[in-house]
Amino acid sequence: MPKSSESFDNVYLDLSKENGKCRFAENGLGWKPAGGGDAFTLDQSNIGGAQWSRAAKGYEVKILLRNSGIIQLDGFQQEDYERLSKIFKSWYSTNLENKEHSLRGWNWGKAEFGKAELTFNVQNRPAFEIPFSEISNTNLAGRNEIAVEFSVTDEGKANDKNGGGPGQGRKAAAGKDQLVEMRFYIPGTTTRKEAEGGDAGSDADEEEKNAVTLFYDTLIEKADIGETAGDTIASFHDVLHLTPRGRFDIDMYDSSFRLRGKTYDYKIQYEAIKKFMFLPKPDDLHVMLCIGLDPPLRQGQTRYPFVIMQFKKDEEATLDLNLTEEQIKDRYGGSLQAHYEQPLHQVVAYIFKGLASKSILSPAEEFMTHRQQYGIKCSIKASEGFLYCLKKAFIFVPKPATYISYEQTQSVTFSRIGGAVSALSTFDITVHMKNGAGSSQFSNINREDLKALEDFFKLKGLRVKNEIDEDANLMAAALRDEVMGSSDEEVVGAKADRGSADEDEESVDEDFRAESDSDVAEEFDSDHESSGSGSGESDVDNRVDEEDDEDEEEEEKQPKKKKKKTG
Repeated sequence: MPKSSESFDNVYLDLSKENGKCRFAENGLGWKPAGGGDAFTLDQSNIGGAQWSRAAKGYEVKILLRNSGIIQLDGFQQEDYERLSKIFKSWYSTNLENKEHSLRGWNWGKAEFGKAELTFNVQNRPAFEIPFSEISNTNLAGRNEIAVEFSVTDEGKANDKNGGGPGQGRKAAAGKDQLVEMRFYIPGTTTRKEAEGGDAGSDADEEEKNAVTLFYDTLIEKADIGETAGDTIASFHDVLHLTPRGRFDIDMYDSSFRLRGKTYDYKIQYEAIKKFMFLPKPDDLHVMLCIGLDPPLRQGQTRYPFVIMQFKKDEEATLDLNLTEEQIKDRYGGSLQAHYEQPLHQVVAYIFKGLASKSILSPAEEFMTHRQQYGIKCSIKASEGFLYCLKKAFIFVPKPATYISYEQTQSVTFSRIGGAVSALSTFDITVHMKNGAGSSQFSNINREDLKALEDFFKLKGLRVKNEIDEDANLMAAALRDEVMGSSDEEVVGAKADRGSADEDEESVDEDFRAESDSDVAEEFDSDHESSGSGSGESDVDNRVDEEDDEDEEEEEKQPKKKKKKTG
């Protein structure tokens, strides 16, 4: 080939948002964005294969690397095929394979594991491919169902991490809308030999496994998302989690940790941990460890910005880390210990602190409830939980976990909602956010904690508005006590709020008794049904208080009359 290099304009690298110039030479290829920026280069010795196919922005050249990676160059024209085919054959000793995709639109086919990607084939043609580098996690979501989760990383972080080259999350970061999960239904049973279609093993009596389990195991191995047992620094078994709900084994590695449950399996990078909180429960028996994540944990359409674990206070643990003294000193600066022998929740907290390099937040010492606890029992709508006042924020746990920093708070309002008796002993807090970002309401807080909360919020420099009228509450309490004493069977809340309707009803009863006192007495003494049974007892008490001496004498005759009837 006479030319020393070949150039192509308007080419996109790995689904990049900006196009650039791609230049091929005998020693390799390079790509540079048109608007300026970091260039990408690839040595010819790392090119293991190449494919030509129709793509989003024209035609694509997919380069298979010898180290199991993939490079995608999109934006070529159809007439470029002959020119590129000669380049790959002459300079890189590689055939540019023309690969046609299936356009049938079927959602069933056969999954095939390649060296660098998972291919979904329909009638022996690829419908789509998933690079292993884009897969962040996988779960057995059902009996024959598997969920494949993709990396969610913003473009800046992806480029910083990978230096402009191929790496996990780079392609997902290219688009405004990102595919975050895909699910496959895989029925039946198979063997690894049948699944991989070749001489995968020489044992003819290989045990059959569920096809979905074999798919899951193979994907973890190929996508490099399952660390080996030897890499585990520490493990904790059967730990109760309030969010997401269930019991999980915790395996802690150098840069990430895994939550392994019966159904779901989560892999979380330590760099995703933004907050780590130690929250004692008011029952004095349990403590909660709350981990704030960004990006949040995903389970289908549900996002969990907080992982909340619960431990018994008195549960002891003895643990030796799978690290040498030199590794602890060199890699972690002495933030970890080789041996732990103390309460389990402290061991977990200290290891997370050492591996994730995050400080442990705890409730502010300036506030305690009237029962000398840090957690305030309350609710968000119908969900009961505990509100904690930290040094710089509120947090409500376990569900829905709600974190509000004091800096984001515009004002705090104390109020009493509703007219029920319970409103006398409880109150609500409404936290208004700055810049019109909405508000959060915490309900059914014990009335005895009002003063301490108000003082604490003022100490933190928050604007506090108290809408509770102390005198009105005392008067309402006295009225309700009087009503409760006059009738144990009446609904106190309804009685207290009816106003003048009660007076009208009472006057009607007096008129009814004036017509025939003896009839009322007979109804009271007999067992027949009465439409006014709900207030009959109080009516008789009122009548006895208002009768004169003659009425008393007549009433004394009534028991005798009753004996006559029953005798």
